[in-house]
Amino acid sequence: MKIVVIGGTGLIGGPLVDLLRQAGHEVVAASPSTGVNSVTGEGLSDALSGADVVLDIPNSPSFADDDVLDFFQRSTTNLVEAQKAAGVGHHVVLSIVGADRMHDIGYMRAKVAQENIVTASGVPYSFVRATQFFEFIPRLAEGAADGDTIRLSPVMMQPIAAADVSAALADIATQPPTNGIAELAGPEQLRLADLGRRVLEARGDTRTVVADPDAGYYGGVVSDTSLVPGNDPAITALRIGPTRFEEWLGAAGGN
Repeated sequence: MKIVVIGGTGLIGGPLVDLLRQAGHEVVAASPSTGVNSVTGEGLSDALSGADVVLDIPNSPSFADDDVLDFFQRSTTNLVEAQKAAGVGHHVVLSIVGADRMHDIGYMRAKVAQENIVTASGVPYSFVRATQFFEFIPRLAEGAADGDTIRLSPVMMQPIAAADVSAALADIATQPPTNGIAELAGPEQLRLADLGRRVLEARGDTRTVVADPDAGYYGGVVSDTSLVPGNDPAITALRIGPTRFEEWLGAAGGN
């Protein structure tokens, strides 16, 4: 099976490419650094020639609302057009749990736009909405720092290890398209402020984490159902990754 991974050199894509190659598939790790740019269309036709599956997991270099929306609209439009021309029969999109419930967050609106473009294209697809990655908890903490204080929302999350996301996508890529939405989450529900505190402790960082209900999440308002699976009747499947936060933290050292 020939599988093209758009975003194939990133946090999820790099390990995903390795897993698929180890399983014996022909894999194209597509990114601007390998000569394939889904935003401009450069190299797409050649990369998708003869492909059976496209894994759509690129990320915008800018998270500004207009920039991220433009990125996903252009990237996904170019991708579905090239995919239809090449006769690729399965489009797998990595999206976000609750994206369609968080309309005040620009990144979430952009991911919904991405899903809508694929749905409207008529290409068979599988959407995989994942929860926040463990690997982004340190970044969330740093982004909320004000001197020696870090203010994080106590909102409930069910985060997942990036390695578990890559493993799930490797499996889904080799299955028939579902034309549905699967949710993907870690095994535990934990509060964001507690996660940030545990990361800092693992690093030996003495700054104080304050649980602040007004802190929000990426500038948006969230509740305890926003970032966890199981709250959307449109979901057709639920996958739970095996790695617990403490296990990941011990291996990563909080980094």
